[in-house]
Amino acid sequence: MAPVSALIGSLLLAYLIGSFPASYLFARTIKGIDIRKVGSGNAGATNVLRSVGKVPALVTLAIDILKGWMVVTIIANYFYTYDIDLLYDAYRGLMGITVVCGHIWPVFLKFRGGKGVATTLGVAIGLTPFALIPSALIWFLVFYITNFVSLASIMALILFPAVACILKYPFYIILSSVAICSLSIYKHRDNIRRLVRGEESKTYIFKKRSA
Repeated sequence: MAPVSALIGSLLLAYLIGSFPASYLFARTIKGIDIRKVGSGNAGATNVLRSVGKVPALVTLAIDILKGWMVVTIIANYFYTYDIDLLYDAYRGLMGITVVCGHIWPVFLKFRGGKGVATTLGVAIGLTPFALIPSALIWFLVFYITNFVSLASIMALILFPAVACILKYPFYIILSSVAICSLSIYKHRDNIRRLVRGEESKTYIFKKRSA
């Protein structure tokens, strides 16, 4: 396979893997519903939790994480053996951006997907695992205090590239982290508006809903 063909083919595969609609398939199979037309309308694990159940939500979360991790490790390592004319870190970062774009704008769902948080987590596990620790702690702390998944995710997404920079990850990895987190934060713009207006829905996992 020629290097250019390998690059194009690997990016296409990354996008298609990212587009795999786990949340939609579980909601359609188990409840017969379109996950994009119930709850928050988001094709992600949190909406599956609210609309379908805990087990399907956990499986959806695991699949979405796996998509990101697999693309920047197994898929990227395989195709890079074809002498792709990019620095290794730049190539893996580009693959990470592509798989998250596939999740956010999936071809199988007419480009209406999720917000990319779980797939971003999978990419981060593969590219910047040590930067995850502070970001994960912030996510759990904010979520535990507020019960807002969106707010916890936004705070973690803001912190993550800064931690990657502090830990001196390679330039292209940091750059891709900024790009990926920016995409996901952009997809949270409706959540941000609802948070400001006090209309955002809470998700109760660690604490019971107040009577």
